[in-house]
This record gives sequence, structure tokens and C-alpha cells, in this order.
Amino acid sequence: MQTLLHRRWLDAFRSLRHREFRILWSGLIVSAVGTWMQIIAQSLLVLQLTRGSAFALGLVSLAQALAFFVFALIGGGFADRLDRKRLLLVTQSTLMCLALMLGILTSTGTIRVWMIVVIAFVSGAVLSFDQPTRAALVASLVPKEDLLNAVSLQSAVFNGASTLGPALAGITVDVIGLSANFFLNAASFLAVLIGLLFVSTAGLPRVNGRPKLLVQVSEALNTVKRDKVLPQLLLSYGTLLFFGPSLQLLLPVLAIRVLHIDAATLGILFSAAGIGAVSGALFLASFSSTIRAGAILPMAFAVWTASLIVAGLSKTVAITAAALICLGMSQSVIGAMTSTLLQTRVPHEQRGRVMSLNTLLIMGIRPLGDFPAGAFISLWGAPLTAAASATVVAMAALLVFVRRSVFRAV
Repeated sequence: MQTLLHRRWLDAFRSLRHREFRILWSGLIVSAVGTWMQIIAQSLLVLQLTRGSAFALGLVSLAQALAFFVFALIGGGFADRLDRKRLLLVTQSTLMCLALMLGILTSTGTIRVWMIVVIAFVSGAVLSFDQPTRAALVASLVPKEDLLNAVSLQSAVFNGASTLGPALAGITVDVIGLSANFFLNAASFLAVLIGLLFVSTAGLPRVNGRPKLLVQVSEALNTVKRDKVLPQLLLSYGTLLFFGPSLQLLLPVLAIRVLHIDAATLGILFSAAGIGAVSGALFLASFSSTIRAGAILPMAFAVWTASLIVAGLSKTVAITAAALICLGMSQSVIGAMTSTLLQTRVPHEQRGRVMSLNTLLIMGIRPLGDFPAGAFISLWGAPLTAAASATVVAMAALLVFVRRSVFRAV
């Protein structure tokens, strides 16, 4: 039994056998922590400048989400037209400069809220090119049988950073100040940039840059539309992201009005969700060579639905934390499975454009859904909103997985 578990644990990291992916993944570990440090510091900075305005925070999030709606599909088109390694070098360098700019403006006391809104929009535009390009490049660095493993390890890095980054940000703010987080995030991009310089793309298939951009985007959308699985998969995942309130919105309300806990305990609840997400990613990575999407996706949606209901209705910290672990685990599995199916069911030369749809869902649809969710929380309360949201997602998932027998063969 112990030997089997040991093999499973080693198998969870098997995509790291591939040198190019291992180099890129190692750089992403450092960069992801820096990204989360900036996310926390930027929110604190906005609250500091506006004396606690939640509207200002929402405005910054809306600006970034709007950028994804404008540029996501275009960014995916460029990912399929240009050399992906070079494009990533440009996007990562630009993001580093934006972090440096925030640090300089903050340290000199010249920062204003409108500047943060503009920087958020620009960073969203850059990420619209960066994320589909990165996903398409990773799909080229590992063989098809290891792709789900590689996607799961990337998810584990980002979710793991979501627990470490905020803690480091809090310490840095107390000891050095807000601007230090921006400077540290800028420095963290060096890990990815240096790693990219050592990644060899000599043997990879070349992307096709001849057709017009709009023709390329339309071509990829038609490929997704004609697929037997992807339209229904994107519909169910998009429903979850839009109707499922984010934990950043839901948990603070539950903490104050239902659980009556302090900030430290609230941090533990956020960490529980992060631990669940990392566990889900590693679990999926260890089974990715044999696991079938048609078997695990309905189960993951069911666990997500039940977990959100329990987390919303629970009145004890222990039960809420356990539900959040399951919630984070199931959502991590759904996200990794969606990303992998998007990349494996389309031609190599269309992966950037198709992955831009995934970027649009996560970075555009998700924050957009928090606006009506916030209104319903104000009207109905967090517990009822969580239960209603879970019910809507469950109904959508049932329509997809029960009526679409094609998922059984995936």
C-alpha cells in the first residue's frame, strides 16, 4: 500500500520529466507568489486611498474584466500567429514594467485611484495575450498523454501561491510598506523571463501567421462549435463561474453576519479553499494518465454544488472549512479538465485562440458574475444566495451531462 501511494505521488509530477516544461514551471512558482502579493497589496492600496470604498475595488476589477472582453479573442489569435516564446517574453516584460510603475508611484506618493484603474485595464489587456499563449506553449512542451498532468501542476502552483502570497504580502506591508509588494512582484517576473530564455522551442511545430486575424478567430470558434463536447463543456463551466459567487465576495459576508469570526479565522477559511484546490490539482495529476473526463466531471460538479450549499448554510467554522476544502478541490478539477479538453480536441495551430475562451471565462465572466451576486447577497443574504447559485449550476450541469451521452466516451 505504501509503495502504491509513493508511486502515485511520483506520478503526480511526471510531466516535470520534460526539461522545457520543468524550466517554465519552476519560474511560474516564483512569479505566482509575486502575483498574489501584488493582488493583496493593490486591494489594500485602493482601500487606503478611498478610505475603505468597496465601489472603488469593484471598479478596478471591472476595468480588468473589461479588458479581457475586449482583447481575449484577439490575444488568442496572436498566440497562433506569432512565435509563442517571444510573445511571452514581451508580455511578461510588460507586466514587470507595470508592477514597477505601481511601486514607483506608490513609494513617491503620487499614486491615484484612476491610475490603478488604468493599470488594471492595461494589465488585463496584456494578460489577454499572455495566458492563451502560455497555455498553448505548455501544450507544445509535453506529449499529449502528459498534458492534463502539466495543466494540473500549473493549477497547483497558482492555488498554492494563493495561500502563501497573501501571507507574505501581509508581512511585507507591515514591515516594509505597500510599495515593496509591487517591487517584489516585478522582481518575480525575472524567474519566468530567465526560464524562457533557456526553453528551447526549436523542434516545436510552427504557428501559421498567414490568414487574417479575424478569419483565424472565426475559424477557431467554428472548430469549437462543431465539436461534440466543447460547447456543452464551456456552457457548464461558464455557468459555474458566472453564477457561483467568488470566495472573495462570499466569505467576508459569511464571516461577519453568520460565523461571527475575526480576520485571522477568515484567513484560515481562505487557506482551506486553497488547500483543497492544490489537493484537487495534485490528485488529478496523479491519475491523469488513466482518468476519464466523462466519469470525473459530473462527480466534480456534484461535489462543488453540495460544498457551496454546505458552506453557505453552515454556522460553524469547522464545517465551513471542510466544505471549502471540497469546494476548492472540485473547482480545481473542473478547471484543469476543461483546460485540457480545450487543448486536446483542437489542432495545434488553433490552441492559442481556443484557450482565449478559457481566459475569457475565468478572467471576464467570473468577475462579471460577482456584480449580480453581490446584489442578491444584499437582498437575500449570503446563505440563501449560495444555495440558489449552487442550484442553478446543478441544473445546468444536469442538462449537459444527463442529456449529452457523448461525455461518457470522453
